[in-house]
Amino acid sequence: MSRSTAPIGFEFSVRDYSLTGANTRQAIENGLSAAEWYHSEIPRKKLKLLMKRRDAPAIRDTVIWIALHFVFAAGGLYFWGSWLCVPFWFAYGVVYGSACDSRWHECGHGTAFRTRWMNDVVYHIASFQIMRNPVNWRWSHARHHTDTIIVGRDPEIAWIHPINLILKALAFVGIVETWISLKTLMRNAMANLSQEEKDYIPESQWHKAIFWARVHIAIYAAVLLISFVLLVSGAAWKSLIPILLIGGPRVYGCWHFVMTGLLQHGGLAENVLDHRLNSRTLYMNPISQWIYWNMNYHIEHHMFPMVPYYSLPALHEMIKDDLPPPNTSIWDGYKEMMGSVMKQRVDPNYAIRKTLPPTARPYRDHLHKAVPERNAGAVSSDRGGM
Repeated sequence: MSRSTAPIGFEFSVRDYSLTGANTRQAIENGLSAAEWYHSEIPRKKLKLLMKRRDAPAIRDTVIWIALHFVFAAGGLYFWGSWLCVPFWFAYGVVYGSACDSRWHECGHGTAFRTRWMNDVVYHIASFQIMRNPVNWRWSHARHHTDTIIVGRDPEIAWIHPINLILKALAFVGIVETWISLKTLMRNAMANLSQEEKDYIPESQWHKAIFWARVHIAIYAAVLLISFVLLVSGAAWKSLIPILLIGGPRVYGCWHFVMTGLLQHGGLAENVLDHRLNSRTLYMNPISQWIYWNMNYHIEHHMFPMVPYYSLPALHEMIKDDLPPPNTSIWDGYKEMMGSVMKQRVDPNYAIRKTLPPTARPYRDHLHKAVPERNAGAVSSDRGGM
């Protein structure tokens, strides 16, 4: 797989990733906000079939997901006091603290189930598990899709320059992120929405954001109270169980969703209007793919976000000749991504640029008139029709 090492996108001397700063205004002025994105060509009838939502696959996967919670929790409790409980709590942590991310994501799009209330129920459960305000994140994710990795517009950019590798490593044990999430929920519960939250959440939804934050905080407070009661009653080790069951997996079980989530856009381009330049598709093992609900087909998902997760493999087969070759595994994706990330720490304008197959249409970067002249030769070879 050959790659160019040319920087892509607009060059900023200092990047302001806030949604209210100079780069916000610059992105809007340069036509990067709510812009028209490149899409691979696909016959309308075939796309309509791919977009068809069904209850059965999501019900099947959700029943398995819920059942695994009970099975692994039961094993952890049964072997409590023995080292045999550790693998059960480890597995429970992943099912609770990582699989919730893809369920939150897909049900937030409203595409997992055909029946709307089923999407809503699973969305709220998964939002609670991952400690995200279900209102805030529904709207922030809508913005993420509208302005994917556009500096100053996208509130969900994971790789912020200058990149702090220590914080990225700590994310695999979610202490820092959990603390940040709880602080946000507490702030929202006190009827305090940030300026950035107000930027992407419609005013008509503010009261719902406050309400759900209060619900989440109330549940966590009840868990801590139960744990405290067990502690003062002399059951010190048992006092850990409520936290291991509720809330704790966001810390000790988040590693899988962090591992897969960082691959989505890491090492790729900012401020472009072609998802082939800023998103990554890769192949992975069946277990990780089930936990991740096929979001490893991430270019496909961003191009056609209304295609349900169970139809993404078919979508991939349909348009793969228009996409850069997928990474062959999670390990291969990390080798590529971290090689780019280390270069980005020196040159934030660096980005991976994979070579497209001969059957693909050229990258849509000919509109980026602010590409520095020193890179013009590197990008001109892929210019052409949209």
